[in-house]
Amino acid sequence: MTAHESSTRALLRAIAAGDPQQQISYDALLDSFGGRAFGMLLLMVTLPTLIPVPVGVGAVSGSLVALVGVQLALQFIHPWVPAWLRRRGLQRARLQSFIIRIERPLGWVESWCRPRLESLCEPGLASVCTGVQLILIGMVLMLPIPFTNIPIGILLLVYCFALIERDGALMLAAWALGTGTIATTLLLSNHLFDRIWDWLH
Repeated sequence: MTAHESSTRALLRAIAAGDPQQQISYDALLDSFGGRAFGMLLLMVTLPTLIPVPVGVGAVSGSLVALVGVQLALQFIHPWVPAWLRRRGLQRARLQSFIIRIERPLGWVESWCRPRLESLCEPGLASVCTGVQLILIGMVLMLPIPFTNIPIGILLLVYCFALIERDGALMLAAWALGTGTIATTLLLSNHLFDRIWDWLH
């Protein structure tokens, strides 16, 4: 089964297979999945937001999500990853644990995901729209707001699955959810700023 024919679940299993103590190299990962590389890269930088890791992961993951967004907005053909990140990766044990937890819900998602409205997942105006949203969501993820990593991580998974499965209908859902998340964050931020301003005066 080729990378293009594999489902998201099959791709995750293939990546996670091996010594649990080894790191999964971003470099090797991106070289393996061709046209689906942006979806896989977004998935890999999103996973730490859903796995218990040290405090501060939101700032790192958020900046990487924004980096993916910039490249999609600028119509990059293949993802560019900083040299320091290419030498790093995610420990297989963490990914294996994550796959066990999402096996059932991911199977449900895959049961109705399929290639459709594929132009919404290809380079062009749609890619620019996706990229801009990912930049803004990455910025939201970087904010030190408690208990937001997992909800935003789940939202990012919708973008991941849409890109990997080439499901334009799912991408439309991601755009709607992303717009709502960005708008809600702006409203809450303005409200918090106003309260702080009133308190100071």
